[in-house]
Amino acid sequence: MTTTDPTFSAEQLAEVRRLQALYPDARGALLPVLYMAQDTFGWISLETEEYVAGLFDLSPAHVHEVVTFYTLYFRERPGRHVVSVCHNLSCHLAGAGSIIAHLKQRLRVEVGETTEDGRVTLLSVECLCACEAAPMMQVDDRYEMNLTPVKIDRILEGLA
Repeated sequence: MTTTDPTFSAEQLAEVRRLQALYPDARGALLPVLYMAQDTFGWISLETEEYVAGLFDLSPAHVHEVVTFYTLYFRERPGRHVVSVCHNLSCHLAGAGSIIAHLKQRLRVEVGETTEDGRVTLLSVECLCACEAAPMMQVDDRYEMNLTPVKIDRILEGLA
């Protein structure tokens, strides 16, 4: 399914209604429904924002504000792997800046970009909640802690 015509399946629409019913105001389900849309369509396009807005009787502008506020939503198709480096205080003090610089050099991208081959998207995020293991990053669904350039190189080499 393309994001130019995003449409949930009947089962997904039932899940949207179930989530909306959990909250006194159905808008409380907007974040998980946007995440479901991203999981379904790969990213949150303007067409997807408009579609989700219709499910909540909201303006597309309101949904766009939510999507652009939170870093967990992709506004462009991400790479096959997403590498998110924490830059919050603990990680920063433990060397996150040099970790990000190493990744930028190694991947030949800036933060927020995807490698030319579509393999990796590099992000810098506010907090990954493991200050005791700083500096750290998330690679897809797993966390990598106590990072060094050597450890990062091994992680990147293991990505398909």
